[in-house]
Amino acid sequence: MKRLLTYTALAGLIAGAASAQTDFIANSFYDGAVPMSGEGYIRWAELVKELSDGDLVPEVFTGTVLLAPRASLQGIQDNVVQVAHHAAVYTPSDLPVSNAVQELGFAYSDPMAAIFAVTDFSMNNETQLEEWKDKGVVYLGAYATPGYVLMCSSPVRNLEEMKGKRIRTAGSAVSVWVEEAGGIPVNVPSSEMYTGLERGTLDCATNAASDLVDRSLLEVAEHTTLLSTGMYYSGPQWGFNPGFWETLTPAQREVLMEASARSMARMVIAYNEKVDAGLEASKAAGGNVYEPEQDLVDHVTEFRDRTTKAAADKAGTDYGVAEPQALIDNFVATMTKWQDLLAEVDTTDEDALTALAMQEIFNKIDASSYGVN
Repeated sequence: MKRLLTYTALAGLIAGAASAQTDFIANSFYDGAVPMSGEGYIRWAELVKELSDGDLVPEVFTGTVLLAPRASLQGIQDNVVQVAHHAAVYTPSDLPVSNAVQELGFAYSDPMAAIFAVTDFSMNNETQLEEWKDKGVVYLGAYATPGYVLMCSSPVRNLEEMKGKRIRTAGSAVSVWVEEAGGIPVNVPSSEMYTGLERGTLDCATNAASDLVDRSLLEVAEHTTLLSTGMYYSGPQWGFNPGFWETLTPAQREVLMEASARSMARMVIAYNEKVDAGLEASKAAGGNVYEPEQDLVDHVTEFRDRTTKAAADKAGTDYGVAEPQALIDNFVATMTKWQDLLAEVDTTDEDALTALAMQEIFNKIDASSYGVN
């Protein structure tokens, strides 16, 4: 009987240890080859387990198996997933503040400055924080794409060649630009670019050139024009369900913050490498890579200047932001801060970037109260 009790007690201890492990579901609708999923979820999950000594165990889903792109926010709110990537451009009425600052996407082209600046802004600006709270999201870090370029089934090098082209876009600013330039904007998720180009429902896609390989677009888009049509950063790379977040200890939250800091550095480093590799692969496969002709450059430059100046007005009129100028000014100031901070940093050094993000953002956040009602 004594031996039986010992075995029973041992079994209870094992069961207790197992139950202490925190398992949760994490979702990114991008394919695993895309840095937002590969570095931002698959390798991120490994990092979370490592930093927590196996205490936090994310089960990662990538692609659209679990949630479609437009359903990510609802999935977080309903606790279908405990954390997910969500691109706010797909739900502009739900996340007007996040979309208002995305209107400045045309003005910037450095994803490293953007990813940390957007995180800093999104975790500290009171207007943005109120939106996350109101929409049932605990924000824990950004994503930022490289500048989007034109990947087309036929050459688009000038305004004449833009006319009538059906061009996949994401977000209102680039859609307006496409229309003004004579094209036809088509707002579909990035997961539908390949089939659209293959079937002829799209003539071009605006996205990062890494997708020439990551999404095999070089097979259906033989003509790439290196015209920056903005970059994207709206919405959380890691948006946590508030109920789940509140069950975590401050120490567990700090682990997730550190994982965010390092994974953001990894995402941009990987993206930059993949852009170069995508362009080289396209050329090796017989594709064409063009510099845009001057009329197209001039059109984008004029549009960029005009939309940047109008961003505050649009934040108020289109997105209903109460103090739009203050919001835009704060975002611009935060972006300038990070451009300055990164000026002397090796942006290929993952450790240096992680340390800087911890110092300037996450170490200043109180893990016992952040995101807790």
